[in-house]
Amino acid sequence: MDVNVVLSSDEIIRGLKHYRRIAKQDLLRSAETDNPDAFRRHAEARRNVYARLTEIAQTQSPADVVREALRRYQELPFVTGTDDAAFTEIKGEENALENFFLMIGLEPKVRREVRSQRPPLDAPAP
Repeated sequence: MDVNVVLSSDEIIRGLKHYRRIAKQDLLRSAETDNPDAFRRHAEARRNVYARLTEIAQTQSPADVVREALRRYQELPFVTGTDDAAFTEIKGEENALENFFLMIGLEPKVRREVRSQRPPLDAPAP
């Protein structure tokens, strides 16, 4: 998939650093929420995505970072509509990737196309 990225690697890294700080703040305040464990896992999942994308941005082109984010987004099981506390890590990764797409100004059409290719959530084995 051909992606057009207008941000430089440094701009992407700065943006991801900002998002990581927000996720860290969420980690610190997770104990104050109604569901501390789920809130913490969601924040950790987001933070991990931002860290992975930052590592890529430090050594590869902005387009490579976007392609990797789209690849990961496409691989995530589709969990929209499930209970809020269910699949917290997947929802955290999804949220982080969608934040990244907003940050870089990815065309919504591209995100929707990739989202439509995501696999359905497999039912847990009995």
